[in-house]
Amino acid sequence: MEFGRVTPHELAEIDFTLPPDPELTITTLAAAKNNSPLQVHVGCAKWGRKEWVGKIYPPKTKDANFLDEYVKHFDCIELNATFYNLYPASTIGKWKDKAASSPDFKFCPKFSQSISHIRRLKNAEEITTTFYEGILAFGDKLGPLFLQLSDNFTPKSFPELKVYLEQLPKDIPVFVELRHKEWFANDEVRQTVFNLFHELNIGAVITDASGRRDCVHMQLPTPHAFIRFVGNSLDRTDYTRVDEWVGRIKQWCDQGLQSVWFFMHQHDERYSPELADYVSEQLNQKLGLNLHRPQFIDRDKGLFD
Repeated sequence: MEFGRVTPHELAEIDFTLPPDPELTITTLAAAKNNSPLQVHVGCAKWGRKEWVGKIYPPKTKDANFLDEYVKHFDCIELNATFYNLYPASTIGKWKDKAASSPDFKFCPKFSQSISHIRRLKNAEEITTTFYEGILAFGDKLGPLFLQLSDNFTPKSFPELKVYLEQLPKDIPVFVELRHKEWFANDEVRQTVFNLFHELNIGAVITDASGRRDCVHMQLPTPHAFIRFVGNSLDRTDYTRVDEWVGRIKQWCDQGLQSVWFFMHQHDERYSPELADYVSEQLNQKLGLNLHRPQFIDRDKGLFD
């Protein structure tokens, strides 16, 4: 992932402190009824990483078997594959079958770029229907969906965003990722868009990337958190940032948070399993959970075993 990438020199100058919770987050969590057990999921963005062969995938694992191995280590995937292609139900059904051995596994598909980046949410009804027809084949393996808007999708397109979100099916959770800086720079714009999400029961993706601290907006329009964490090849700041996130997640849980989806990215994805493992370890310790951690072939892999 290249979004928010900085040089090593710039990295040392960044204040990674998480902002305080805005009023919307406080009121959303206070109003939430959290009678059911907290759901926490940790995963990565792709299963097709050759760099993981010999690390968490057995030596000589073939590409066709990467998903079979991935589900042994994580309980969800931020499914970026659906951004690039509209897959038929037959293909998605095969992916679902590969996750059958993991009872709690969830696929979290990204809306097709033909909807978000090419049509820019306009005249996208037919493509959206095709997208939903495909992903519904995940059945009980389907997690929340996320709609990533392009870097050049500005608040001028708020009317199109509003109309599009209002027409989406209500029975599958959706999170939206905003990227253009104007969504965060203007108080009125920021409040308007996140209040819309709240009214429509749409979640907001929080993207924690080094070079885009404005995207760490901490807005929870629903009592569900969808965090895309972008690390820097296991730099020491990766771990201190995770520690702060775990602390904030615990705070949110105490206030009424109902679910967490924590997706690990690295600019060099070979390192995603290590930091995802650390996330799960810390969540287990601080929240009293029993999240399954990735199993490394070389148990002398590093610092946190």
